[in-house]
Amino acid sequence: MEKKIKPDKRYFTKCLWILMTISGFVIITVAITHLAIYLAGGNPQAIKIIWPVGIGIVLVMWIIPYPIVRLWIRNLEYIIREDRITIHKGILTKTKQNIPLRSVTDFALSRTIYDRILGIGSIKIQTAGQSQSASGYEGYLSGLLDYESLHNELREKVRVLHPGSGALTTEEPLGESGDNLLGQILDELKKIRQGIERQ
Repeated sequence: MEKKIKPDKRYFTKCLWILMTISGFVIITVAITHLAIYLAGGNPQAIKIIWPVGIGIVLVMWIIPYPIVRLWIRNLEYIIREDRITIHKGILTKTKQNIPLRSVTDFALSRTIYDRILGIGSIKIQTAGQSQSASGYEGYLSGLLDYESLHNELREKVRVLHPGSGALTTEEPLGESGDNLLGQILDELKKIRQGIERQ
């Protein structure tokens, strides 16, 4: 059985808020530059040029990214299957990314300040040494409204595929088996140290 999930509409709102924030920083930077030139007794021609340049930057930031972000989110889809997660993405070039659950080592919930205000979240998928990205995460399920229950569902699927594995249990306290495992690791480390000291 598979479950198809699309990012919530609030994800697009989040992207718009990010664009507004960047636009605000550009306008503030232009205003501070204007004030600095004015207080330094600078050239009035420079002051006249600063505002059109700043407004032009803001317009370009909205004209180019707005339709791209809209299309990107419209084409974004996540499919949760019994054995893998499939992420469909792309605008002109469509990409289908399959992440086998047997290779998943962890899921991390991620919520920015915008996410918390809008009530959405993202799930980062970490795999065993397969990630090509610098972040170390193989994939992202972004713009999710029901992120907590999906997070729990995915963790349970991985637990079923990896019974007895200590993965994905960072929030749970170590039981007797965890203490036993730590004791075995400590014994092995002592043996290694003794072997090194003999040489």
